[in-house]
Amino acid sequence: MFKGLGNLANIGALMKQAQEMGGRMQGLQEELKTKKATGAAGGGLVQVDVNDAGEALSVRIDPSLIEKGERELIEDLLPAAINAAQAKAKQMHAEALQGLAGGLPIEGFADMLSQLPGGDPDAGKS
Repeated sequence: MFKGLGNLANIGALMKQAQEMGGRMQGLQEELKTKKATGAAGGGLVQVDVNDAGEALSVRIDPSLIEKGERELIEDLLPAAINAAQAKAKQMHAEALQGLAGGLPIEGFADMLSQLPGGDPDAGKS
C-alpha cells in the first residue's frame, strides 16, 4: 500500500534530524553573537569592529587624522572599514554554518532552518 512513497516512510527520522539541526543552529547563533570581526581602511588608520549580525560595535580613528583635520579622509575611510568588517562577519558566519552542515553546500540552509519550530526568522537575512 505504501510502496510508492519511497523514503517518505523515514519522514519521522528526517524531522527529528531537522529539529536537532535547528537546535544546533540556535546554539551556533548564540556563540556567534559573542564573536566580532574587525575591518580596517587606510592601512589601519580607521578600524571598525562588528558583531556577527554586522552591527557596528566600535570605531577607532588614528589620532593623527583628527589632529590634521582630515575630515574628508575619515569620511571616505569609515565606510570602507565598516564594509570590510561586515564582509569578515559574513565569512565567519558562512564558515560556522558550513561546519554545522558538515561541509555540505548550504545555499538556503539558514532559510530552511529558520522555518523550523524555534528557528530564527531572520537567520537567512543579511
